[in-house]
Amino acid sequence: MLLYKPKKDVPSKGRRILISVTVLGSAGPIRFIVNEDELAASVIATALKTYAREGRLPVLGSDLKNFVLYCPISGSEALNPWDTIGSAGVRNFMLFKKPESEINKVPESPRKGGGSWKSWFNKSLNLKISSH
Repeated sequence: MLLYKPKKDVPSKGRRILISVTVLGSAGPIRFIVNEDELAASVIATALKTYAREGRLPVLGSDLKNFVLYCPISGSEALNPWDTIGSAGVRNFMLFKKPESEINKVPESPRKGGGSWKSWFNKSLNLKISSH
C-alpha cells in the first residue's frame, strides 16, 4: 500500500535560491525564493511588489525603469535588467532608486553655434547663486 503519491518526472526549471534584497533606507532586507535563471528585471519587480505588500517605508513606486539592482560584493556596477540573477554568483543584493537626473534625462541636441566660454561661465554661475 502506498502512503505517498509518487512524483512525476517534471523537468526542473533551474535551481531555486533564497536571495536577500536590501532597499536603501528600509528597515531590513526582503527575502524571497527565485529561480537561478530568472532575470534581474523580474527580481526587481518581485522585490517592489513584496516591499509594497509589506507596507514598508519609504514608499518607492512600481516603475521598474526607476530602479537598479547592485551586487555589493562584486563591485560598483549595476546588474543589467536582462542578466540572470544566478550569473552574479551571490545571494545578497541592494536595490537603489535611480537619481532624478538619470530618470528624467532628456537627450541634449547638438549645439548650433560654437558658443563662448563666457556664456558657459555665466550660466554656471547663475545655477550656483540662489536668490534669497
